Amino acid sequence: MEVTPAVVEFAADPSLSLRLLAWIAAGAVLGCCSGLVPGLHANNFALLLAGVAPSVPGPPLFVGCAMLAAGVVHTFVNVVPAMALGVPDAEMAVTALPAHRLVLEGRGYEALRLSALGSLLAVLAAIPLALPITWGVTAAYPTIRDNLALVLAAVVVALVASEYTWRARVGAICSFVLAAVLGVLTLDLSPDAPLEAGGMLAPLFAGLFGAPVLIDAIRGSGVPPQDDTAVTMSRPLVGTTALAGAVAGAVVGYIPGISAAIAAVAVLVFVPGQSGDRGYVVATSGVDTANTIFALFALVAIGQPRTGVMVAFETVGAPLEIPILLAGVVLAGVFGFVVVIVVGDAYLDLVGRLAYWKISVAVLTLLLVLSYLFTGPVGIVVFAVAAAIGMVPVRFRARRVHLMGVLIGPILIGF
Repeated sequence: MEVTPAVVEFAADPSLSLRLLAWIAAGAVLGCCSGLVPGLHANNFALLLAGVAPSVPGPPLFVGCAMLAAGVVHTFVNVVPAMALGVPDAEMAVTALPAHRLVLEGRGYEALRLSALGSLLAVLAAIPLALPITWGVTAAYPTIRDNLALVLAAVVVALVASEYTWRARVGAICSFVLAAVLGVLTLDLSPDAPLEAGGMLAPLFAGLFGAPVLIDAIRGSGVPPQDDTAVTMSRPLVGTTALAGAVAGAVVGYIPGISAAIAAVAVLVFVPGQSGDRGYVVATSGVDTANTIFALFALVAIGQPRTGVMVAFETVGAPLEIPILLAGVVLAGVFGFVVVIVVGDAYLDLVGRLAYWKISVAVLTLLLVLSYLFTGPVGIVVFAVAAAIGMVPVRFRARRVHLMGVLIGPILIGF
């Protein structure tokens, strides 16, 4: 990679490098705090940053590095509340999310480490892969863009066909259609709200993916005692799955409507071995974090910000000093890795000692408050409707990933 004048300047001036490290550390701490807030979607958090960043005194490159670090750490740490909260009763384990099933089995500590490994390994793999993959995707991008509806339709069909029973396939179709209709009706709304940060994503995602799990968890017995921290998934399989997740992160970074969960399902088709729930945790975490890196390269290659973090990055006019930005990403990744393990274990232990129905009700209330803050009274209605739709795949024992129709549907019909 070409050495830029900015790299030489930082190498020649240690005080400048220390200032940059301080900004990266501040961004990482901010991302840690945001990731631990249940229901705070990464894009909403990034757009909150976008609203505040222009008023932050500091060089645009430093502010941009801090925002990128915050976004990376958020993708590491957000697994902690997602895993500890909304754990259903053991009888609902079949329809629980993979990470929740591991918690119910007493393997929550292991799941946290698998997630942290998936994210960190994906960062380390995505950096050397970014240039060749970006070159290849950029060459194919005009074709993908012109045939985006066909690509997304094929993804939808493949996801439905991947369900194991006809009942689940019917539930998948119903879930997709209902979510798509909801997306068409709401995504373009711009209601008045106390916070201008991200529009309808907060109530939609909180309702579709957060509320159903919490509603089932109210009747659950909470987080059971967890066993040891040993990772039982083989090292080669962890590495292979994380690498595949990193490559899939490029797809998420370039193609609208494809989420980390969709990419993770696709990854597991090609990963050898019976990785099961553990593989899904590694793959999803890898896709989610690698997406941040590929979104940065997408901004360079095609000039389009694909994530909320990149939108925020553009608002401060930060220069695209790729070597410096990537160094900040790696440092943020190491920080996020440590935080997930240290904070995650304590988080699970604390939640396990509390009355779980009270936690579930409190988090549901928090999601309602966030929906109101981001979208006003309309957001409360959207949240309630989304929560009802989010129960459909649960009752049909289908994957929740079909609810991504809320984004794919509007794209398919050119909305």
